[in-house]
Parts: sequence; structure tokens; C-alpha cells
Amino acid sequence: MSFFGFGKPRHRELTARQLDGLLQQGRALVVDVREPDEFAAGHIPGAINMPLSGFRPSQLPDPGDKMLVLNCAAGRRSAMALDKCGVAQAAVDTHLAGGFGAWRAAGLAVEN
Repeated sequence: MSFFGFGKPRHRELTARQLDGLLQQGRALVVDVREPDEFAAGHIPGAINMPLSGFRPSQLPDPGDKMLVLNCAAGRRSAMALDKCGVAQAAVDTHLAGGFGAWRAAGLAVEN
């Protein structure tokens, strides 16, 4: 059992560099769960905005053969969205560790 963030993470996490590699290979689809104003201020290129405030796992896009990866500002909201996916038994279990902040810190491309 894990307490206070210690132990094995509940969700699969990718680093910004790992996600960038998957995107470069066309093997990932990013769903950004930040609010529209945050998304408009900058997001991962090609990301789809589905704010957590109205998030429904049943409305996630079909990623085809790609991995669906959730992200937010720092990782908290995407983890909450993954919890909703787990309850709904949606086959989504991965998010960006550190969120968009980690993406920016890695110096990766940003789309406005």
C-alpha cells in the first residue's frame, strides 16, 4: 500500500522526453485536461483539450493504435482524470509526469 505519494505510482507516467519521442514517432495522442484559457496560453503540439471540469471518459477520442496520454499543468488534474477513467473502466492509464510544466522545463515545442 502507498501512503502520501510514497511507493509505486497509481498511474503510468511518462517523462516529457519520453512523450516527445512517442509524438515524434506518431505513437501517442495527448489529451490536455487543463481549462480552455490555460490550453490557449500554450499546449503540447497536437493536443486535444478536454477540461477536467467537464471530463467524461466516454468522450475521450479513439486513439486508434496510439497511446492516449493525459496531461495538465503539473500532474494532479491528469491523475484525477485517470482516476475517473479507472472508475469508468476506460483503457487509459498514462499521464505526463510533472504535466505541462515539465514539458516547458524540458524546452520542448509549445503550440498556442
